[in-house]
Amino acid sequence: MKKILFSAAVILLYSQNIKACGWYDPDYEYFNLFTQSIIKDKTYLPFLLTYSNRFYGHEHYEIPDENIETWQKFFGNKLHYQETKNLIYKIPMSDLNAYKKGNSSNPILAKLGTYQNNYEAIDYLIEAKYLEPYMQINYVESPDSFYYRENENPKNATLLDYNKTVSALTSLYNAAKNPEIKLRYGYQLVRFNHYTRNYPQAVEAFSKYVEPLNLKSSPYFWALDQLAGAQRGLNRGKEANWNFFKVFINSKSRRESAFTSMKLSDSASFKNIMDLSKTPEEKNMAYFLLAYDGFNNPLPMMEKMNEVDPNSEMLKVMAARAINQLERSYLKVYYPNEDTPQNQSIQEKNSTAQTSENKAPEAKNESFWDKISNFFRNLFGSKKENKASERNNNQSDKDLLKNPNRIPFYTEEQAWVNYKETTVNFIDDLEKFIEKTKDKSPDEFWQIADAYVKFLNKNHSESSKILNEIKTQNPEYAEQINRMKMLNEIVSQPKITPEFEDTLYKKYASFFSEQDKKDSTVTDQFYYPKPSTSDFLKDVLANRYFLQGEDAKSYLMNNKLSFLQYSPDSKLVKSVEDFYRKPNKNAFEQLIAKNLDDVGNKDAFFNLIYGDREMKLANFEKAKEYYQKVTNFSGIPRVYYDWDGSKESISPLVYEEGNYNGFKNISSLVFGHNVWESFESPKEVSMKAENLTAFPFIKSNMNKLELADALIQLKKMSTGNDATAAKASQLIGNLMYNTSVLGYFRELFVMDIDNSNGGKFNFWAPEQPYQYYYKNFMDQNFVKPDNFDLAINYYQKALNLTTDKEEKARILFQMASAEQGKYYQYEAQQPGIPYDDKDWEKKQETRDANLAATKNQKYRTYFTQLKNGYADTETARHLMGSCSYFGYFMKRK
Repeated sequence: MKKILFSAAVILLYSQNIKACGWYDPDYEYFNLFTQSIIKDKTYLPFLLTYSNRFYGHEHYEIPDENIETWQKFFGNKLHYQETKNLIYKIPMSDLNAYKKGNSSNPILAKLGTYQNNYEAIDYLIEAKYLEPYMQINYVESPDSFYYRENENPKNATLLDYNKTVSALTSLYNAAKNPEIKLRYGYQLVRFNHYTRNYPQAVEAFSKYVEPLNLKSSPYFWALDQLAGAQRGLNRGKEANWNFFKVFINSKSRRESAFTSMKLSDSASFKNIMDLSKTPEEKNMAYFLLAYDGFNNPLPMMEKMNEVDPNSEMLKVMAARAINQLERSYLKVYYPNEDTPQNQSIQEKNSTAQTSENKAPEAKNESFWDKISNFFRNLFGSKKENKASERNNNQSDKDLLKNPNRIPFYTEEQAWVNYKETTVNFIDDLEKFIEKTKDKSPDEFWQIADAYVKFLNKNHSESSKILNEIKTQNPEYAEQINRMKMLNEIVSQPKITPEFEDTLYKKYASFFSEQDKKDSTVTDQFYYPKPSTSDFLKDVLANRYFLQGEDAKSYLMNNKLSFLQYSPDSKLVKSVEDFYRKPNKNAFEQLIAKNLDDVGNKDAFFNLIYGDREMKLANFEKAKEYYQKVTNFSGIPRVYYDWDGSKESISPLVYEEGNYNGFKNISSLVFGHNVWESFESPKEVSMKAENLTAFPFIKSNMNKLELADALIQLKKMSTGNDATAAKASQLIGNLMYNTSVLGYFRELFVMDIDNSNGGKFNFWAPEQPYQYYYKNFMDQNFVKPDNFDLAINYYQKALNLTTDKEEKARILFQMASAEQGKYYQYEAQQPGIPYDDKDWEKKQETRDANLAATKNQKYRTYFTQLKNGYADTETARHLMGSCSYFGYFMKRK
């Protein structure tokens, strides 16, 4: 049994940010709102777009087996499909022999009638079941092979007596009277010779036993598949490719293997296929393979396919793939904020963001009079340009609709099919192509595709108009149409008003309420459900609320209240609290408010965050006011996630007595100083207590209210001019430093339960790391940077009032440590050198030298004072032994 402690949010993290896990599936990175599988000919499902597997859909769809269908017809449809499949593939040879002797109890065989009426078919099946375990080519291990296969698939065709087997199959072929059974024996002869690597004999067997029958049922194409394999073995690649191509066209169950077997790695191979293609179907299939094999911008090949046959099912496959490829760039599960340049501010990033319909205008040369005209137009004009950085509820519908951060929009990314090429936004060309094709083809697929591409292009009114005009009896088409009508209605809404929230609740409440997202088709506990239509709608509303400045609703569309522990930003927390306290929430807001119910006492949770922030700012009186309202606090919400391989369970963390839970059980060592810097060591090892005899109100174990009260008393005492005031100032300085990102107790005021490393303890983060919505909120881990000057100011007063030289040395070292924190903050904000820069090493050396110079010139004030005035103290000598950098600094000339 494995047990891991997580936050209450971590389970949702698995479904939102799968890339962070060891297992990763690119098909989980988009919503699949256009269902590719609505194509009518399901035998082409494997060739729809997927980046996760070689072929699409095996986990959900079974391709019909034409071999089973042929047998079903042969037996006069006495058996249904599944019964026929069991007869051919599952019923053991012993049952067939018993049936032959007239004593079988198998109900499927009983439905066939007597053996005498089916003797040729039954005798063939007995022979086929005998041969089947051996029907694979003998694998010859290369001496340089990486894998060891000694006991893998021990049976192969070479274990059968060659002459005896060929003789038996030939005799059975000659004795068979039914041409279909003859054809199957011919197939076995070709296959056996292929798998024993008797390639010339396989080619001869096809010519002698298969072709003369002039039957083109499924066994013929299975035999042709074996012939092509033998031709490949004879290095007759041109003939092999053509025969595999014919199998690809005609055999539903062999289509994938035929595609894999074709060697179409150069233009000459494709030209040969095209030259041999005579019928429109063959030509279209050749274009299809060419487009499929090099799929980046499919339009050129689709145009050629359209010229041959606009009703081609392969053309619909290509269109579905094209739409799916675009959808992956438009409807992303997560729009990362890192797409913009590293050193731009959030405002700069927003103002430079562009979409396919909001491209930056080309630069033009303005005349002198143009400049004068523009100056006065800007000075007196009332028209205001839209700014992506503007987020409030007073924007016009026009401004909201034109906001470049309004999702969905196109984002370029590396194509999974070819890492050297980037994806191409061919949406406008695809729209024109579909408009042209739908006028030629009666299939409603093209109208649906046209409406969907217009939806991606944000032409919602035209998309809705097309959808309303479609008449179809196809249930898959109808489901797609209804989904798209809903998407258009929601996504096209300029502003999410209370009136529209009422519409959302009445028509679509089920999409926004909590649902069981477990995918029943997946049994592996480490596979997670694919993003759904519901998830997409939540993202859209989260984005709309974000642009409208309604941060609380935007946040709660994708997050639980407990997630605020990861980025306890006071402004966002206040927005969420205001929503929580909002009276008379409408029905849709009550749905959203369900995400507030995972922290126990919500008032305590909010006030703890506010109190912690005031403590970081040294506003101890204000912090006490908040902490006084923290009652019945059950602890920072965390859970245990347990699994033992067969089952999993989630249980809330119950804090043990004496453990820190976010509010209580704080040691008085928080006023002490480091003995050595080790966050992993027990506090009694890393920290040393100060002399607290003059401060009896400091308890050895405190909650945050008691801690704030102690700090208030210390603050009053620090206003004096005696040794007590000096010590009180030093203790406050110690606490401010010890609870900073550098301190042993750094978790105390950032909503964490221990000091283990994590994103909260970075030295710098952008104050507003969100650009589109608050999705993947936990990934940001934003905490406002420490103000190290607060600690330094208290230390300075302690230094001024202290007369003991040893104590002064200690205080100066603490001041130097806080100053070091200021340097780390400065360094973290300096741009790095990209690794792909051809002069990286030289530029990195220059950068390091500049940083070192700045550090020594601006951030070594107190180290210098300590070195110059206190090098002879015992404290300094001890610090040189425990702090390697200080020792290095003291020895420098």
